[in-house]
Amino acid sequence: MSDAKSDPRDLYQQVILEHNKKPRNFGTLQPCSHHAHGLNPLCGDDIEVTLNLEDGRVADIKFQGSGCAISQASSSLMTVNVKGKTVEEAEAMASQFRQMIRGELEPSADPNILGKLSLFQGVKDLPSRVKCAVLPWATLQSAFKGEDVTSTE
Repeated sequence: MSDAKSDPRDLYQQVILEHNKKPRNFGTLQPCSHHAHGLNPLCGDDIEVTLNLEDGRVADIKFQGSGCAISQASSSLMTVNVKGKTVEEAEAMASQFRQMIRGELEPSADPNILGKLSLFQGVKDLPSRVKCAVLPWATLQSAFKGEDVTSTE
């Protein structure tokens, strides 16, 4: 017999709703060492990522903007997961997240690879939402590269 609370879809929905309603690290860092603006014109997601790098690590990171629950929750969880990481670790996490969202990486093979971010693996079954989940990560990577704007188009 299956317990409804153990259903990954229920947990996914709970986490998305929680991070959308009470996003972590929401706001703007002033001053910041890196920033980028991300836009998903199809959905209307609009995200700005500001961060400070110190000794090659993400010392602090914030995001602000508006969009669907998936983009907001993805932004919130991204900031939680990359804070304190080296740029290389954050880039690897962004790459793994994208692979998972595209169905190219199975996080259950290594549950520690993405942690709570693996809850987003169901987005691969919602093609119209893939760009929503990936936008904050693409914006983070643009910030690392010194690019001011990124788009999912």
